Amino acid sequence: MNKTVNVDPAELAKFSELAHHWWDPESEFRPLHQINPLRLDWIAKQAPLAGRQVLDVGCGGGILAEAMARQGAEVLGVDLATRSLKVAQLHALESELANVSYREIAVEALAAERPASFDVVTCMEMLEHVPDPASVVKACAELVKPGGWVFFSTLNRNPKSFLFAIVGAEYVLKLLPRGTHEFAKFIKPSELASYCRAAGLDLQGTRGMEYNPLTKRYWLSGDTNVNYMIATRKPA
Repeated sequence: MNKTVNVDPAELAKFSELAHHWWDPESEFRPLHQINPLRLDWIAKQAPLAGRQVLDVGCGGGILAEAMARQGAEVLGVDLATRSLKVAQLHALESELANVSYREIAVEALAAERPASFDVVTCMEMLEHVPDPASVVKACAELVKPGGWVFFSTLNRNPKSFLFAIVGAEYVLKLLPRGTHEFAKFIKPSELASYCRAAGLDLQGTRGMEYNPLTKRYWLSGDTNVNYMIATRKPA
């Protein structure tokens, strides 16, 4: 693999091993299926998706990409995990969704090829899996049109997030496979905000995501201590 590509081979291998489980709502990807409507609603309220050109960076098996396509967007999903992309393509065919497509390409390469091409760019649960998250943020900023929106989600880095996202989610509740996350790669909101500002994106708002293990319910809140999303906009 090209060493200049911003990717961790171990991370790719990890998600490729699980590829066939992407669309099973009771599998390791159950949390993604559960939080997807919350993420979609938060994105769509700020940037209505119908008729928009949308890019989903680190799309995996296509859970969010398909949901945005169902809202009427023309969606391109990109990822470097070959097997996950094949699952995404197959599911789109089975779902007869003509307005979603996928490519195996690094976001930095796509930015060089198609700058200022998208009305909305999403990059969810991906920044904590790459060696250089600032590079991904910069590429997303280059890909969005002036006036367009860029949305990120990731995990905060603090004792609470270690307890909830790793100890709780991977070892106690077994919501995720062990080793899904590496605490050192978690990103504080202040760090992500600085990446966004350096890339020329204006911050529009943040939301946290919480989980109750007793009711098995997720909801959005103002608590960004563990999972959080950030909305940004490129000046027109």
